[in-house]
Amino acid sequence: MQIFSGSSNPELASKLGKVGKIEISKFANGETRVWVKEREIEKQVVVVQSLSSPTNEHLIEFCLICDALHRGGATEIIAVIPWMGYSKQDKVFRAGESLSCKVVAQILQIAKPVKIITLDLHNKVTLGFFDCPIVELSAKPLLREYFAEFAGLVVAPDSGAVKASTAFAEELGVGVVYLDKKRDLESGEVVVMGMSGSVRGKDILIIDDNVFTGATLLETAKELKKTGAKSIKVGLTHHLYVRGVQEKIEASAIDEIVVTDTVGNKSQISNSQIFKSNKLKILSVAQLIVDELR
Repeated sequence: MQIFSGSSNPELASKLGKVGKIEISKFANGETRVWVKEREIEKQVVVVQSLSSPTNEHLIEFCLICDALHRGGATEIIAVIPWMGYSKQDKVFRAGESLSCKVVAQILQIAKPVKIITLDLHNKVTLGFFDCPIVELSAKPLLREYFAEFAGLVVAPDSGAVKASTAFAEELGVGVVYLDKKRDLESGEVVVMGMSGSVRGKDILIIDDNVFTGATLLETAKELKKTGAKSIKVGLTHHLYVRGVQEKIEASAIDEIVVTDTVGNKSQISNSQIFKSNKLKILSVAQLIVDELR
């Protein structure tokens, strides 16, 4: 099975197998140009592309790569989209907003993938926006294995994380504490209103699906330390590497952040490797994807 990759996460694609040659460039007016340089295209191919920043460029790249492969003879394209961009815009929060997640789902299907493989969607409702088969894998088993010896408390940072955090705590055989937070939709500011139990003297583990701006995570860590937490570790599937967020995590009360490679560990500005830190641990989801492809 031939594997092709866009520019978002070639490192992950290379862990799945040999990656076919593609040249991605831009015309003088900024339009993306895609050239598949392989002489022979198999009937069934895999295209790997996370919809990470610059999200719109990566979305267009994906569609153009699929079109080029179809024109080259591919009849079945399996799309591996480890991070589903726009997935946090899965509802209309204010009158006048678009249902962006659904719009992007429709755009992706213009590329005619026979199946989409993704990981840990922000909300299961996203699955309903697709007409083609979509498989949602989970990186939670990787995190459970990594934190198997953890013996403190799991903290759910908001109401959306309660179910997953409770299940994770039960699997580790530890307790769980729930936080009540409030976010201003205009400014994005997060305030912790309270918590369901004491964390004083306890090692804390926060489990969530992603870190975007880091507002919830950093405010949660600050509040936990203020109320006596001994140490704070974080386990996430997706790290979006928004500019400045990792630097804030480095300076925060968080002792360790464990993420996966669904998004390339790169600066979104210079596209160079940057974050080498004792606090940051990256697990690979490559084997999960390979198992699904088989």
